[in-house]
Amino acid sequence: MRVRALSAVLCSSTLILTFATPALAGETGGAAAGSPAAASAPAITPSAPAPRIHTAPVTARSANLTYRGPVFEKTVTGALVPYVPAALAGPLGAATGGSPVGVAAAVKPELLVPGSTARYVDGLAAAPMAAPAPVQQIIWAGDEIIGLPYIYGGGHESFSSPGYDCSGTVSFALHGASLLATPEDSSELEAWGSRGLGRWVTIFSNPGHAYMTVAGLRLDTSAADDPTNQQGPRWRPLRPSNGGYAVRHPVSL
Repeated sequence: MRVRALSAVLCSSTLILTFATPALAGETGGAAAGSPAAASAPAITPSAPAPRIHTAPVTARSANLTYRGPVFEKTVTGALVPYVPAALAGPLGAATGGSPVGVAAAVKPELLVPGSTARYVDGLAAAPMAAPAPVQQIIWAGDEIIGLPYIYGGGHESFSSPGYDCSGTVSFALHGASLLATPEDSSELEAWGSRGLGRWVTIFSNPGHAYMTVAGLRLDTSAADDPTNQQGPRWRPLRPSNGGYAVRHPVSL
């Protein structure tokens, strides 16, 4: 606030007594402290800084997904316990997407990690504890179909399918958070939700392909920019760029 000082010079042949006037301050509303005006003026408090809006990354220079921090599993009762990987019934590879062989979608663990970034754990994605519940549900839904094959048109006639294509994968994950009632193809996803990058979830779509990033991981059937070169629904590194796609996000996410 700028205060304009008003000064006056008084000239008189008589004796002039000068009284100091209390300094005006912001907390008195410009009135002298102790005056009736000051007593009735509302207190002025500094405005709080605007809250920082979290935005999950959608690009990365590195394809490294290594994570060595703590991982927890949410039990059926809602309790969090340290995650202990299930004993593997076979080797991990392209056919399983890095997921334990023989682990059915319905029993895949709901994994959580501290912070606001999803992490890659044993081929699955662990949801960040700081994320809203719908974001966690999107991640856990995506985990359910990891390891299934790419099937053109898979996931469109029904959310339940032996395999999924690109938009079928995105649709399934969104449906897991009750954000989508009917599967959509990649062209329909170009107009779905809100325009632009989301805070947690961003969908990239054009007439030929669709994928999504969720809290710093990419759910995609394409092996583009993924050193593993695995096909089918997988959690993958973020791409260096996402050019050529319409960019959308779920409302408020």
